[in-house]
Amino acid sequence: MRLFYSSGSPFARAVRVALRETGLLATIAEQETTLRDPAAILLPHNPVGRVPTLVLADGTALTETALILPFLDTLGGAYRLLPEASRGPLGLVLGAMDGMAVWNRELRRPPEERSPGVIALETTRLNRAADVLEAQAAAGQWALTGPPDAPRITLGCLLGYAEYRHRAWAWRQDRPALAAWYDAIAARPSFQATIPPVSGI
Repeated sequence: MRLFYSSGSPFARAVRVALRETGLLATIAEQETTLRDPAAILLPHNPVGRVPTLVLADGTALTETALILPFLDTLGGAYRLLPEASRGPLGLVLGAMDGMAVWNRELRRPPEERSPGVIALETTRLNRAADVLEAQAAAGQWALTGPPDAPRITLGCLLGYAEYRHRAWAWRQDRPALAAWYDAIAARPSFQATIPPVSGI
């Protein structure tokens, strides 16, 4: 099996962290690909051209973090990434990650092509989600009592993207519990091994 990824994608990073945490990296080869490129090595396997894409032994291509993480649980890793109680929290984090990706994409456009309405909507959406996550973190709901499950991995990748690739969002302000939680999970070897390149945004 082969995982196509882009080092800047928080969606792909979540899968890469999960492979390292569960010990499954030895069974799945990682291959970096370019994005929005007609010559990308990913396109013969996945015409949509999105990462992460996990190509199975029979050639089937699984796209989207929300599909790949549950599939990893069928491979006999060190622990389950997505027990049933984790589904709701994972949806919250993936929804926030989608909003941040839209906001970031708008900021990468030339200034005259940006939509102030889209930026305002996604900024509000992301801050609203982060405020809920701050309250939950302060109440201990995201505590790391063992290896991180899928929601915790994905939340770490969301906040890591804000640290390295979407620095326009001052997410740490007034969110000390979430910031402390992130600093702890970001120190794990799986996160250190997958740090994304710094962007100017």
